[in-house]
Amino acid sequence: MFLVAALATTSCTSTEHSQTMNEEESGDQHHRHHPAPSSADLSELEAIYWSRLEASRSSFTQADVDFMTDMIAHHAQALIMSRLAPENDASRAVQTLAARIHNAQGDEIATMQKWLRDRGQAVPEVHIDGLMLMIRMKEPEPIEADHHRDEHHHTAEADHMEHEEDHNHHHRQTHEDSDDEDPQMMMAHHHHHDMPGMLTQEQLEELAEARGTEFDYKFLAFMIEHHLGAVYMVDQLFGADGAANDNEIFDLASDIHAEQVTEINRMRLMLEEIESAM
Repeated sequence: MFLVAALATTSCTSTEHSQTMNEEESGDQHHRHHPAPSSADLSELEAIYWSRLEASRSSFTQADVDFMTDMIAHHAQALIMSRLAPENDASRAVQTLAARIHNAQGDEIATMQKWLRDRGQAVPEVHIDGLMLMIRMKEPEPIEADHHRDEHHHTAEADHMEHEEDHNHHHRQTHEDSDDEDPQMMMAHHHHHDMPGMLTQEQLEELAEARGTEFDYKFLAFMIEHHLGAVYMVDQLFGADGAANDNEIFDLASDIHAEQVTEINRMRLMLEEIESAM
C-alpha cells in the first residue's frame, strides 16, 4: 500500500516536473521566436501610423467643415450663458449644471479648432467680452511635416482660449477696431445668430438681468432651446451625403448629441420642479 502511494507520488512528481520542463521549453522557444522589435521595425510602424492618420485627415467633406465651424460659435454662446450663473445668484443645482456645460463645451471648442487646423481649414477664434461674442476666422497655415507639432498646438490652443475669454476692455477695443477692416470677421459675427437654438442679443440681455429663481427658470428654458439646436445640427451632419466618415468628427458629433440630449432631459426635470413651486 505504501509502495503504491510512493509510486503514485513519484509518478505525479515526475509528471509535474515534465510539464514544468515543457512549459519552460515552450516559453524559451516563444521568446526565441519573437524577439523584441528593432528600431527599424519601430520606425516603419510609426511611418505607417502617421500615413494612416494623414489619410484619415484628408477624408472629410465641406459639410464636416461647416459643422465644426458653426458648432464652435454655437458652443461659444453657451459659455456666455453659463458664466452668468454664479454672477446672477443661480441655485446650486443650476450653477453645477452651468459649470459642467462650460467645461465640456470649452474643451470641445478646442477639439474642433484643432480638427480644422489639422486639415488646413480656416479656424474660428472665439472672442468673448461680457455678452458680446465675436468670431475671427483665422486663415490656415501651411501644414508642417513634423507630426509632433500636435502637442505644441494643443498647448497653444489652451492658452488661446484662456486669453480670449478675458474681460479686458482694451483687448475688446483692439479687436473691435480690427473688425472694421475685416469683412470676414463681421460676416461671422452676424452669421452665428442665425444658427438653430442661438439666442438673440436681446434674449442674452434678458437672461443677464434676471436674478435668483427667475434666472434659473430663464437659463433652463433658453439652454434647452440652445441644446435642441445643437442636436438638430448633429442630425443635419449625419444626414449629409458623405459627411462624418472621418472617425474624429463622427465620435465628437456623437458625443455632442448624447451629451446634449441627456442634459435636455435633466433640464426639463429641473424646470418642472421650478414651475411646481411657483
